[in-house]
Amino acid sequence: MGIRSLLSKPLAAWVQHRQEQWARNPVQAQEKVLQALLAGGRQTLFGKDHAFAGIRNHADFRKHVPIRDYEAFDPYIKKIIGGQPGVLWPGKPEYFAKTSGTTSGVKYIPITRDSIPNHINGARDALLNYVHETGNADFLDRKLIFLSGSPVLDEKGGIKTGRLSGIVNHHVPAYLRSNQKPGYATNCIEDWEEKLDKIIDETLHADMSLISGIPPWVQMYFDRLQERTGGRPIKDIFPHFSLFVYGGVNFEPYRARLFESIGRRIHSIELFPASEGFFAFQDRQDEPGLLLLLDAGIFYEFIPVEEYFSDNPTRLSIGEVELGKNYALIVNNNAGLWGYSIGDTVRFVSKDPYRLVVSGRIKHFISAFGEHVIGEEVEKAMQFAVQRHPGTELIEFTVAPQVNPREGLPHHEWLVSFGKMPADLPAFAKDVDDQLQKLNIYYEDLIAGNILRPLAITPLQPDAFREYMKSKGKLGGQNKVPRLSNDRALADELLRWKLETGGWSEP
Repeated sequence: MGIRSLLSKPLAAWVQHRQEQWARNPVQAQEKVLQALLAGGRQTLFGKDHAFAGIRNHADFRKHVPIRDYEAFDPYIKKIIGGQPGVLWPGKPEYFAKTSGTTSGVKYIPITRDSIPNHINGARDALLNYVHETGNADFLDRKLIFLSGSPVLDEKGGIKTGRLSGIVNHHVPAYLRSNQKPGYATNCIEDWEEKLDKIIDETLHADMSLISGIPPWVQMYFDRLQERTGGRPIKDIFPHFSLFVYGGVNFEPYRARLFESIGRRIHSIELFPASEGFFAFQDRQDEPGLLLLLDAGIFYEFIPVEEYFSDNPTRLSIGEVELGKNYALIVNNNAGLWGYSIGDTVRFVSKDPYRLVVSGRIKHFISAFGEHVIGEEVEKAMQFAVQRHPGTELIEFTVAPQVNPREGLPHHEWLVSFGKMPADLPAFAKDVDDQLQKLNIYYEDLIAGNILRPLAITPLQPDAFREYMKSKGKLGGQNKVPRLSNDRALADELLRWKLETGGWSEP
């Protein structure tokens, strides 16, 4: 046993002890966070604009602080960029995490000295929690790879600016830095395909034990490794590879192909990170859901999804949520985000402790006819069909409405890249559609009422999504393709890679 794995076990026990303390008292933990945030923000411009001095509890907070998305926060961000201190949080942010926006274009999410530990300690505690649960710490003595964005930072208004993964790269603990892959120079390469080749050069003969990244980009890394080695399974290339860490997308659509590439099943840890904070991690290998971090400088609010677009939606604190309901996640944090809608929806699967799953995106849904189909539903329907059709290999997919088809009724179009096509594509499409009807009663009613016809699958070339992301300059890193769209913009672009022999598959 090496020194890292040896020292990790008492540290893991300490992390577990602290975790149990706040998990046993979730409401009190969140109330303590709220009061600390209010004290920190009271003298800021935002705090004065919203009468923080008179806020005593969550009920007061709801009255004074409306829900905002980035567009509504932008005037405050512009003041920070202009050099004004104490706008959203005391002083100035240490960083801006640069992300892709919607109507706003690029978003600049503040990260402060007080909020940095949330991002770093969340990932650290996820690994230490795993060590405590399983007793497996040997992976810490070998090589670890984090497939991330470039750590090269620009400046915006005198504040260091870059992708979240690049910012976090500057704060990797020293005890992990020496066995981290790839090296700094390789990590700074902006072109993903060039970077990937260099990563393989560095890791092909290394003793890799942990690999971390967004599943589709990790799969691309595995594919390139196998090209270099004549198709050898990853378990033979990296015999000590024992832990896969991921986040950003639902793993299920990628699980079968990823484990097929590895050649055996290994443990995995799911994380829920975002530019706005590190929210949750998988704390048990045998329990569903991610443990929501309730003492990490973030006060959470939850809006029932069906009320999100109403003028006065219900805003719940942690003690008021129910199991099995979808909520829009709202964060208030020590980076100065207040009543901030991050766009993700979550569903609680446990209240002792509070564990959740990420069920989709508020703006990533299809409701062209009132069906309000969400990401979780299409992923479950696809997973069901893949399991019913052995040999099918899924690479990636997205779903969009077809409101004005050339003939027949409107429908949902599923644009799918297969590694291996189903032997019977019409039967596969029917299984997807039948399962989606079971998962969404509104969709079922529209099919039964002949408002919609059953979905259609349009097969795409295997590299369609990779080429699309490359064409947008978003290949690799933390970028991902939306699972659902409520318009045709993405779908129509992807049709450039439609299989010539594919066409429509109607159940």
